[in-house]
Amino acid sequence: MTNGDENRVDGPQEPADAAAGGPPKPRPRMSGGGPGRGRIRHQEAGTTTPREPTLAEKRARLAAERRQREAEEQEFQESERKRKLRKRVMIGGGVTLGVVALIAVAYASRPQPVTAYCVDENGVEAEDERVCDPAYAQQQGGTVGPSGIIFLPGFGGGGNQYHYNYGGTPGAGGTVSGGTTVRPDNAEIRSKSGSTIQRGGFGTGRGSGGS
Repeated sequence: MTNGDENRVDGPQEPADAAAGGPPKPRPRMSGGGPGRGRIRHQEAGTTTPREPTLAEKRARLAAERRQREAEEQEFQESERKRKLRKRVMIGGGVTLGVVALIAVAYASRPQPVTAYCVDENGVEAEDERVCDPAYAQQQGGTVGPSGIIFLPGFGGGGNQYHYNYGGTPGAGGTVSGGTTVRPDNAEIRSKSGSTIQRGGFGTGRGSGGS
């Protein structure tokens, strides 16, 4: 055995510092050191600051708010449309009823045509219907009595009475049956010859003739 073989020691060699009796050197830590993988970090309530929402979360929230506003606006517009429609229907119904009522009133107030026959006290038509005209009768020396009865003096000291029969029916022998001696209101009255005695309707105008 040589001297070199005597100085070699088999087995693991201790570091020089350890062999010299000094403290062992710390092992260098790997870069990026920290808690190992798989470990859970615990957050304490009231002390942990909430994280800021991500850009995608902000966009999603804004889109949801926009959809909600659009839905509310659409609901409001639909409600307004229905309200205006109901209002138009009510106004249209009121106008229709008003027009119908006006037509009914106008029709009811429309003057009815009536024929006046000049007759004597026996209900026989006079040969000259002018004797029932107060102006003409007074020119002939006659007088106008109550209810439009006209008295005309006759030959030999006698006299005749004449008046209008309104709405009667002429019959045989020149007699007129039915009708009335009272001049009807709201009627367009004409004599048998077509002369206007009364214009009916609004603003009734009266022509010549007994009343």
